[in-house]
This record gives sequence, structure tokens and C-alpha cells, in this order.
Amino acid sequence: MTLNDILERKSTGIITIKASVTALEAIDTMCRHRVGALLVESDDGELLDIATERGVLQLCSKHNGRLDGVGIDEALTRDLIVGTTDCSIDEAMSLMTEHRFRHLPILEGGKTVGVISIGDLVKAKLKDVTVEVKYLRDYINT
Repeated sequence: MTLNDILERKSTGIITIKASVTALEAIDTMCRHRVGALLVESDDGELLDIATERGVLQLCSKHNGRLDGVGIDEALTRDLIVGTTDCSIDEAMSLMTEHRFRHLPILEGGKTVGVISIGDLVKAKLKDVTVEVKYLRDYINT
């Protein structure tokens, strides 16, 4: 199974913000859409980075909880790691575990096509294992 298979099953679209928004605006967007990460784009729509809950919490700590006027650009990783639609679940899980992040932007032909969370990967992996167990039990019982 590839990341493209997971993206086809996801019902949520891509939630983006501009790099010029404030941290409070980013938090509001995360809350409204019930997501833990937002893709950050330039004014011309180019993917620049990802803003995450963890990054926002670190920013909040840095500013002693006072985020009025603080730009989300201060919370960005500046070391964006992305996946591709043909990447396997295992490859994506390894990448996310190794680099300790929970959201992976997915590109196809240089264009952003979605975001996969570690929860999406675990759910897909669990489904694969459940199906495999069923087939093995059926095989053993015949």
C-alpha cells in the first residue's frame, strides 16, 4: 500500500496558511479545522514549510505565552521533509519515526497533494494486518 492509497481514502482537504499569518491566526485555523498541522505556503502557493502543534507550543514557551503579534514563521522547522505518493507506508513510518514528527506533506510531481499523519499510517497498517490475519486463519482452517 502506498501513501496515494491513503490519500484517496482521506476526506479532509489540504489546510494551508500563508507564512505571513500570526501564530494566533494559525492556532485558530488548527482549532477550526481540528488538525494538528498546517502547510505553510508562499504568496504564490509554493510549499515552504509546515506549522505543527509542537512548533506552536515551543513558540508559546519562548514568548512566555504571549503570542500577540508573533508570526507563525518563528515556529517553522525550516527543514521540511516530504513524502511522495508512491512511498510505502513502512517507508513513511520509518521516516517519521527517525525524524520524530507526526505529519508528512505529500508531493506528486512537485505539487502538494496532501498531508499524512502518523495516525493515518497506523490505521492503514492495522487494516492491512487485520486482513492478513483473516486470510491466514482461513487458510489454516481449510
